[in-house]
Amino acid sequence: MATLLDQLSAMTVVVADTGDLEAIRKFTPRDATTNPSLILAAAQIPAYQNLIDEALRSSRKLIGDAAPVEDVVHEALDEISVIFGKEILKIVPGRVSTEVDARLSYDTDATIEKGRKLIRLYNDAGISHDRVLIKIASTWEGIKAAEVLEKEGIHCNLTLLFGFGQAVACAEAGVTLISPFVGRILDWYKADTGRDSYPGPEDPGVISVTRIFNYYKTYGHNTEVMGASFRNLDEITELAGCDLLTISPKLLDQLRESHADLTQKLDASNPTSAEAQIHMDRERFDAMMAADRMSTDKLGEGIKGFSKAIETLEQQLAHRLAELEGGEAFRHAVQEIFMLNDMNGDGSITRDEWLGSDAVFDALDLDHDGRLTPEEVRKGFGAALTLTTA
Repeated sequence: MATLLDQLSAMTVVVADTGDLEAIRKFTPRDATTNPSLILAAAQIPAYQNLIDEALRSSRKLIGDAAPVEDVVHEALDEISVIFGKEILKIVPGRVSTEVDARLSYDTDATIEKGRKLIRLYNDAGISHDRVLIKIASTWEGIKAAEVLEKEGIHCNLTLLFGFGQAVACAEAGVTLISPFVGRILDWYKADTGRDSYPGPEDPGVISVTRIFNYYKTYGHNTEVMGASFRNLDEITELAGCDLLTISPKLLDQLRESHADLTQKLDASNPTSAEAQIHMDRERFDAMMAADRMSTDKLGEGIKGFSKAIETLEQQLAHRLAELEGGEAFRHAVQEIFMLNDMNGDGSITRDEWLGSDAVFDALDLDHDGRLTPEEVRKGFGAALTLTTA
């Protein structure tokens, strides 16, 4: 008998949810998708260090020898995303999703420019538009940015999608694909209700994606639905027949090891939606989000989590660049960071003075006294270098 993975692949496009190139080779999916957390995890694998170094060196060359480390690192983030994307596209026959910096999630213009830049980097590497999806958070600003990019022929994957209003707005904006987060919806309901588990058909994430899928197919929306962020096999099998499902290597392994019968649950040619069609504007979008505590909570939490992953990756890249350049550039960068934040010049930084996020401040504040010393900043940014202040 065929494995669950083989049966599922006959009903649904299976996408690998990982930045690990070996895992992608193992499961041979059609597409692959990444996010900052997955890139951060992949960056820890020694075999990929040469890809990181390639991005840092090319970014330094592009930005210039005299440029501050933070400028080089900022450029390298885009380079790394595209380099991993290029490697993935050597393995998969379809598309790769590459994510826009989550810190731009509420800035339409900046998201548009970043999407254009990422596609330009892919094009410069000889990769066409049709093999790349620009991944954008499903804020109203992100959806409007995707609408502009789609009109320019740049295909988009709208992520961090938890609510029906977000899904309708994405479809009306003409985005190529949405990634509703099944498992994160389940997480919220379990925490909110105190329930330990939900049977597959009662899983709130499964119910949400089923509703979106049937609505799209009933009213002729061309936007593809790709269920994402799964916690167990039941969530996956309950969505058999969905346009696409992006699945982690751990769950792909479980699917490959099982030979249970699989029944198709979703059918694009026979949708079962009883909902009236609605149309979305900013006022209705905001009202629907305000009425949906789960979607609002999870969207904000997801943006914060992806942003933190980017900040962590930036710190690691700065450290690695220092190693490649003998430490001098990194030393100057840490000096600049300290002096920029030490507003009153007293040799320490309070939380009120700190210009970065609270999460980074807390990570640097090693003795938890609410003040950052030069030594704490030096250690926190990962290099054994001497930091001096005037």
